[in-house]
Amino acid sequence: MKIGILKETQKGEKRVSLSPNITKQLISKGFEVIIEEEAGANSSYLDTDFENAGAQIEKRGVVYKEAEILIKINPFDDEDLKLVDAGQILISQLYHKSNPKLIEAISKKGATAFSMDAIPRISRAQDMDVLSSQNNLAGYKSVILGAYEMTKIFPLMMTAAGTITPSKVLIYGVGVAGLQAIATAKRLGAVVEATDIRSETKEQAESLGAKFISVDNEGEESAGGYAKEASEDYKKKQQEAVNKSLFQADLVITTANVPGRKAPILITKEQVAQMKNGAVIIDLAAAQGGNCELSKLNEKVIVNGVKVIGTNIAPESVATNASELYAKNIFNFLVHLTNDEAKFKWDLEEEITDETLIVKNGTIRKS
Repeated sequence: MKIGILKETQKGEKRVSLSPNITKQLISKGFEVIIEEEAGANSSYLDTDFENAGAQIEKRGVVYKEAEILIKINPFDDEDLKLVDAGQILISQLYHKSNPKLIEAISKKGATAFSMDAIPRISRAQDMDVLSSQNNLAGYKSVILGAYEMTKIFPLMMTAAGTITPSKVLIYGVGVAGLQAIATAKRLGAVVEATDIRSETKEQAESLGAKFISVDNEGEESAGGYAKEASEDYKKKQQEAVNKSLFQADLVITTANVPGRKAPILITKEQVAQMKNGAVIIDLAAAQGGNCELSKLNEKVIVNGVKVIGTNIAPESVATNASELYAKNIFNFLVHLTNDEAKFKWDLEEEITDETLIVKNGTIRKS
């Protein structure tokens, strides 16, 4: 089967869905690979790198025409779908629960679509989980961005002129991004605190050196490995428990997302008004509405001396690493879906296939 790799067109996107290394591995499995010209340029991958790996470089229209499987990172948009034919297989992050118009449009084209963000949170699917692979980088880069925006350094430093006390970092959400943020901030010498609706994350946070701020979460259990949307009662309890740390923090990183839903508001404008002058908030959930009430995607808002930076940074800003990890997720996913002859098995009784197959030959399976 022919795999077509498309250049990402979303503003600010620098990643590509395949790397030269993984291209080689897919070809060894019996696939043919067609890459849109300059698809990897912003990830530091040259067309010649892909050609040396055995891929064919073509213009965008040729990729759409010849490929049986079309792969992207971001959802296929209206311009993409104009070039899609019935029977083609689309693979990308679709965010189908919050993007019904896109799913309907794919259905009308008579295409088949798998959503990479719908990979179930089970142990045998870990090596296909793009949310984890990309969020890991997000957690790291959020700390680096915070360090750049702060007017203080992270570590304790004793100098002849006096002692500099370590910065205080508070992290909301101890998932993949939050754990990496904890580890990075600790390595840089900060004093780190963290909180999460899932009490089972306490041990993980503490193992990385963070103090965990516990909140009574009775009735707020997580679902399928993801945090579910918290009740208003829990949000009030969390604010009360976290306020002291929030108001003393030099850097706050928020990472809380609920799949298919608007991101929960964890920091209100009233709380921001009581934070330290010079404090920085990095809101990684800004693309889903933001965890801070004042967040605006890809903007820096300064209120009472507090910088609120709404972003979905990370993967795009470390595009080489992010592309390689996404490509490995794609490779593992394709190997799982296909047989030794590189043909799809269409095993709809199998959990990973069932959960990720959103549209099959124009019929919507998941909404």
